Amino acid sequence: MNESIPGTNRPKWDIEEQNPELTEKFKQSFAEVIDPELGLNIIQLGLVRNVTDRDDSILVKMILTTPFCPYGPAMLETTREKAEAVSPKPIVLDLGMEMWDFSMMEEGLGGEWGLYG
Repeated sequence: MNESIPGTNRPKWDIEEQNPELTEKFKQSFAEVIDPELGLNIIQLGLVRNVTDRDDSILVKMILTTPFCPYGPAMLETTREKAEAVSPKPIVLDLGMEMWDFSMMEEGLGGEWGLYG
């Protein structure tokens, strides 16, 4: 498991060291992908677990809030489209099996559900 970025709960992405100038582009692009049930974007929810710049592609590892999320296929496709719009290489999207929980959300957002003070 990657270490978290202080103040965000977001894991550190490999691309932050490999290709820092692309990191902000990916973050901004992914922030446009909204989970329709929760009304938060996939960055706020911590669903993008890693972005890796490989020789022939960019690997985006993401998870969903629930294994049977009814919006999952649409969110995955939108994530791929957003990544392709800013990536100089083909995108490989890997759906991880890591279980999502509220602690993966950006700090301070869980309070809206009464989870954190």
